[in-house]
Amino acid sequence: MPTPTEIAGRYTLERRLGAGGMSTVFLARDAVLERQVAVKLLAEHLSDDDDFVERFRREALAAARLQHPNIVQVFDSGEDEPSARHFIVMEYVNGPSTADLLRQQRQLGIEQTVEIVRGACHGLDYAHRAGVVHRDVKPGNLLVSDESGIVKLADFGIAKAAEQTRMTQVGAVLGTAAYLSPEQATGEEAEPPSDIYSLGVCAYQFLTGRLPHEYSSLTELALKQQRDAVVPVTEYRPDVPEALDRAVRVALERDPSERYASALDMAAALDAGARGEDTSATQAFAVTGTQLLDNTDATQALPATRAPRRPIEPAAPPPARRERERERPAKKKSSGGRARLIALALILLLAAVAVAILVSGTDGSGFTDINADNVRDQAGQLIQYIQDHRR
Repeated sequence: MPTPTEIAGRYTLERRLGAGGMSTVFLARDAVLERQVAVKLLAEHLSDDDDFVERFRREALAAARLQHPNIVQVFDSGEDEPSARHFIVMEYVNGPSTADLLRQQRQLGIEQTVEIVRGACHGLDYAHRAGVVHRDVKPGNLLVSDESGIVKLADFGIAKAAEQTRMTQVGAVLGTAAYLSPEQATGEEAEPPSDIYSLGVCAYQFLTGRLPHEYSSLTELALKQQRDAVVPVTEYRPDVPEALDRAVRVALERDPSERYASALDMAAALDAGARGEDTSATQAFAVTGTQLLDNTDATQALPATRAPRRPIEPAAPPPARRERERERPAKKKSSGGRARLIALALILLLAAVAVAILVSGTDGSGFTDINADNVRDQAGQLIQYIQDHRR
């Protein structure tokens, strides 16, 4: 069916602004209010998915309640009866997305990055306090107005509704997976810290021109998110203040509880970092490599920390204790050796069972990595694998 030229008897489509696997966005004219709007038409194949349509309707209604300068306003949504196409009518932002800016410049300026991410933080904080999680923060959904320079978050209305459908579209997943938090990548429900992680990925890319984890497959990305530390921004961009580097990397902590407690805390850390100052969150990151301090103090700027504090080494045991310990080493070593032999035997037995399961026809999807740090972890993961693949 050809694309309609008018939607809901009110919106006249003028030209296409962009397209994706799930929708196409048009610049349109609202005949009633005589203003320009953006109309998102969902792909035709989604109209046959009743579950998706219902999710989409609920999320569009939730997004329409969000009214904030840093969020693209949703004006209307529904189904156009003549074309049977579902649509969303949104505020038209005359300006590029940050994805467009990256294509033009590869890297953004430090002040420009802080300004864009700060605005996005304020929009996210407002949405989070209203109980709405974006779930799909990425450069293509961060729009910058040519007139005001204000950044606006787009696509609140479709993010959750599209969540399950998107996972069936490999191309779309590969394109957006880099911005998904580690917990989203493992199938957990997205919460506000997930949006903070995604925005942290954007900030990292704005400053360095690359992603925190380069990848060629979803499996490779998931492994790198769990195992690899994020290379400091300053390795690629020495002119970035170290405190700003830390402010970005706190948002990229793999554990959600170690990220910022709120998007406003992230905004405060970025502002301080641009001045070469730390907040309590980034100072803790500088000392320990992780966020340990209470985030309630994260908006209080602290003096910049130039080098990590050296860890406190444990004191040596007293002479009498050392003598006792020298008398017992053989016993401890023997006990540990027996435990390790038993664990290794268990691994070999479980490995044989796992191989038998695979040979019997079970596919290898969802296989858990067994290259753990110690034999106990390996045994536990093999047990879990066998339980997951038991017929």
